Amino acid sequence: MTTGKLQYEHQPVLLEEVLDMWFSRSDGFYVDGTFGRGGHSRALLEKLDDSGRLAGIDRDPQAIAVGEQLASEDSRFRIVADRFDCLPDLVAEEGRPIDGLLLDLGVSSPQLDDAGRGFSFLRDGPLDMRMDPTSGESAADWLARADEKAIADVLYRYGEERKSRRIARRICEMRKEQPITRTKQLADLIESALGRGEPGKHPATRSFQALRIHINGELDALTKVLDQSLETLAIGGRLAIISFHSLEDRMVKLFIRDHSGRAPKGRGGLPLTEEMPQRLEPLGKAIRAGKDELKVNVRSRSAVLRVAEKVA
Repeated sequence: MTTGKLQYEHQPVLLEEVLDMWFSRSDGFYVDGTFGRGGHSRALLEKLDDSGRLAGIDRDPQAIAVGEQLASEDSRFRIVADRFDCLPDLVAEEGRPIDGLLLDLGVSSPQLDDAGRGFSFLRDGPLDMRMDPTSGESAADWLARADEKAIADVLYRYGEERKSRRIARRICEMRKEQPITRTKQLADLIESALGRGEPGKHPATRSFQALRIHINGELDALTKVLDQSLETLAIGGRLAIISFHSLEDRMVKLFIRDHSGRAPKGRGGLPLTEEMPQRLEPLGKAIRAGKDELKVNVRSRSAVLRVAEKVA
């Protein structure tokens, strides 16, 4: 069954590069761990034959709705409402290992464009930031209860914000006067604490990124799914990850290095041993968007794609 002419609500980042690296066999079992609006998934389905299968994973109810529509159109696809670190369950249900796993990390363009989701400091909306707005604690709720040190630690650890203590102090001062419940309210507070900052970069960029990562447990999920990939990928299966944040990209880079047998001694990674049979080999160097894509898709500016193949 074919999906027909491709129509995307937004431009998938590094689409051609992902297809070239993620796809390996037309009858394989693939997982799009960050389905979003299905751009990468729809393109992959065009390359699969009738026995190929694709599972999309997402926590966003709007993404789930898009996935359910795609599943009704194409029986080779199914959507799973979960975090992407649910690979063992998927493999058990499918009855075969994964031939290709894709993760497009971070927040999607539709999520940023929807002020009601609270991800963007450029649009005023409720300070939510949850990938699944039906469960868990919102950013506003967390900022209302967290102490100054905890806030500063999150901003520094996940946003690499050097002035995290100053921002945390201002947040705690502000919330004594009024609750911080809106994105513009927080963005203005950060700007007043830091000034205008770097040309072309809003001073709230790092802080909003850090809060989103913390609220959604994104680095914890990434750590788990990387470990799961070793067990669930088939021999010859490929791991393709797009990162937009230096912390995430560093995690991916070191994970691939540490399981390729190339980790230098004394740097935290172990060289390949008999006790570490799973082995990954990087497929080339990190890939970034070319000039043509940068002209039409500003989100691709910070995207880094790394791909590895399981060889043992």
